[in-house]
Amino acid sequence: MLMQISASSAPRHSPVRTVARYTLVEALRSGLPWLAAACVLAALGLSAFLSQVAITEARALQASACGALLRACAVFLIAAHVVASAVREANDKGLELALALPISRPAYYLGKLLGYACVGALVASLFALPLLFLAKPAALAAWWFSLAAEAALVAAAALFFASALTQGVAAIAATAGLYLLGRSIAAIQAIAGGPLAGDSLPERAMRWSIDALALLLPRLDAVTRSDWLLYGAPPAAELAQVLSGVGLYLVLLAAAGLFDFSRRNL
Repeated sequence: MLMQISASSAPRHSPVRTVARYTLVEALRSGLPWLAAACVLAALGLSAFLSQVAITEARALQASACGALLRACAVFLIAAHVVASAVREANDKGLELALALPISRPAYYLGKLLGYACVGALVASLFALPLLFLAKPAALAAWWFSLAAEAALVAAAALFFASALTQGVAAIAATAGLYLLGRSIAAIQAIAGGPLAGDSLPERAMRWSIDALALLLPRLDAVTRSDWLLYGAPPAAELAQVLSGVGLYLVLLAAAGLFDFSRRNL
């Protein structure tokens, strides 16, 4: 693969596109497509079972359950694939060999990130196919685009942690922690500021700390929502605002990863 990258890195080709292309090819030749297909079958089977035991709104329950399961599977598959690929490349000394080629570190890192984002878009496309029979096209299009953006964000986080921590378990744990905090921070804020919350100084300090933490996290609870499949896509302005927040955090993670990757001694 590295020889192919070297041969394809002629001046008429962009190094970023070359690295992204072979990152995508690596994913397609791995077990990821088969795992994604298995996740689709499992989500369809479980959602169909839940719809059979529902008393009312069986179709709506099937769409909601299938969408939620596929979203969780997409996040897990992308994070696991990115971390496993990055850690394997580092352990096999493939990273040092790749950087010995006429490719700069920023171009290599951005190429890997672009390739993983394309993998996330393909996984989102595959996971949207079974929902064609359960949701309206406009709602499904918004759900698919949001899932592709969320997968790209997860890929950026996983690549950053895999590059910085260099250990697979730690990188997956850090990625999962960031994702779960982003998904649950709105609920944590609501609980901390609820009517049962006290007004003492420690409790106010805790609320201020939670609000400060919320400013540093992406609002992942607002993206790829299953209720879009039931009640239709959100207004264009609301969807653009949500996706712009994801895009901004993606840029921040890419910048942090570039800074860490450029200063490392390999």
